[in-house]
Amino acid sequence: MMKGMFKATAACVLAMAMAAPALADGPAAGPGDADLMADAKTTNDVLTYGMGPQAHRFSPLDKINTSNVARMVPAYAASLGGEKQRGQESQPIVYDGMIYVTGSYSRLFAFDARTGEKVWEYNARLPDGIMPCCDVVNRGAAIYGDKVIFSTLDAHIVALNRKTGKVVWNKTVADYQAGYSQTAAPLIVKGMVITGVSGGEFGVVGTVEARDVNTGDLIWTRPVIEGHMGTLRGQPNGVTGKTNATWPGDLWKTGGGATWLGGTYDPDTNLLYFGTGNPAPWNSNLRKGDNLYTASTLAINPDNGQIVWHYQTTPHDGWDFDGVNEFIPFDATINGKAMKLGAKADRNGYFFVLDRTNGKFVSANKFVMQTTWADGFNAKTGRPNYIDDNRPGAPEGTGSEAKGKTVFASPSFLGGKNWMPMAYSDQTGLFYIPSNDWGMDIWNTPIAYKKGAAYLGASFTIKPIVEDHIGALRAMDPKTGKIVWEYKNKAPLWGGVMTTAGNLVFTGTPEGYLKAFDAKTGQELWKFNTGSGVVGSPITWEQDGEQYVAVMSGWGGAVPLWGGEVAKTFKEISQGGALWVFKLPK
Repeated sequence: MMKGMFKATAACVLAMAMAAPALADGPAAGPGDADLMADAKTTNDVLTYGMGPQAHRFSPLDKINTSNVARMVPAYAASLGGEKQRGQESQPIVYDGMIYVTGSYSRLFAFDARTGEKVWEYNARLPDGIMPCCDVVNRGAAIYGDKVIFSTLDAHIVALNRKTGKVVWNKTVADYQAGYSQTAAPLIVKGMVITGVSGGEFGVVGTVEARDVNTGDLIWTRPVIEGHMGTLRGQPNGVTGKTNATWPGDLWKTGGGATWLGGTYDPDTNLLYFGTGNPAPWNSNLRKGDNLYTASTLAINPDNGQIVWHYQTTPHDGWDFDGVNEFIPFDATINGKAMKLGAKADRNGYFFVLDRTNGKFVSANKFVMQTTWADGFNAKTGRPNYIDDNRPGAPEGTGSEAKGKTVFASPSFLGGKNWMPMAYSDQTGLFYIPSNDWGMDIWNTPIAYKKGAAYLGASFTIKPIVEDHIGALRAMDPKTGKIVWEYKNKAPLWGGVMTTAGNLVFTGTPEGYLKAFDAKTGQELWKFNTGSGVVGSPITWEQDGEQYVAVMSGWGGAVPLWGGEVAKTFKEISQGGALWVFKLPK
């Protein structure tokens, strides 16, 4: 999870939609597999996290464009209400005149898409003692047939009837008392709900699993740390990797690699792409080796849960850089050769392009101002050129006073890009990356695993590296690795990005603004202050002949919890919880 040790105790709030007997299985009116796979091309709904299974976050709509976006005004705002105003990192889903959006503390809301009136609300009954790393956020839901499905902070996955909010099924994914939680939006492929787990700071083991969308029954599991056995329909399905090949002793048993951001799916290759998080503990001196498959992108066959290929962006991670960022499939011609590619803007500050059919390294280019841990990547091996003296040292001394050599590392562990999704324009051929320029002092400390306790073995202080900005929205050409334009923001950027055929790019800022930019030049064309920091992901759709844009507003997430000097700078930002919807005036 985006780093931090935020321990929440959640007071139970009765749901407006309490648990009901499970509905009968079988076909039901609503979106199916073909609808989800076509989501990127349809304009009257938003059915998937990422606005399509490949998560380009590109819309073919152009009624709102560079010539008229300056006239865009609010259509309505819908409040999430209550006292649970924490970080609102959700992306809305839109279908059949309804907007479904998740809120902090594992809530799910259904709003009328024309009026903003709340139709129903579901509050998960969270136990005391949940241990989310980085605020009590939730990033979104999935929709299929008569169900809307989301994950909860106590590591459950819940399916609700989309019209009534009544519980259809509720399944336990993992033990929250061991540090497991869930914050990502589910991915639905071939009638299966595909999810990961959060909790890398507690020594949990990252896993990708598939469940039957109608019943919630487990189909397959794939642990992402070598040495752990996968399953397929209740039977052993092969060990991940080779036990102790890249991990010393028993450390693989609590190796981290949380799959906390969810994944993408590419119909062309029939592959799921999931990123994996940091190895545990952070203190890399305790775990010699590459520590597979942490800080990696994995390609997984959805039919059987087997790993087809992997690429590790930060072998033997010692800075908590993770590798969990989304991998976005795209096609391009490079050096005259048409290629099926995928791109990832990693926490470690590099933008990677891989052959998505086999994981072969194509390129890695810096998308932040500074990377002190590595000086580029070897073009033949795809491995980083480490800067040797920039790894935190092994702890020296005894007892609680023991600590290792402190180093200054950039990016900070919150990353050149954290959870917030980038976008890819099918028109410009550019990726739009919400990035941050900052660094940290980091040093290692002694640590031993204890169930349900923090398993870091490191301490840190985050610092700005320049005076004029931390956040930067950057447009990058994946063919050349060059930054085409950038927009600098004083506060860190922590929200998702969307781009449209109207030659527009949308993203939000902690200062409260939703902003629109020219996709080709980066010129700011429009902004609106929502009253709280925008850390959600914008969407757009067509309704009654008009184009709408929506985003969640509500400041929170990892920055105010873990940001150190940076967090103090922006401590006056108001919290909130509201869905804002915009359109052109008639």
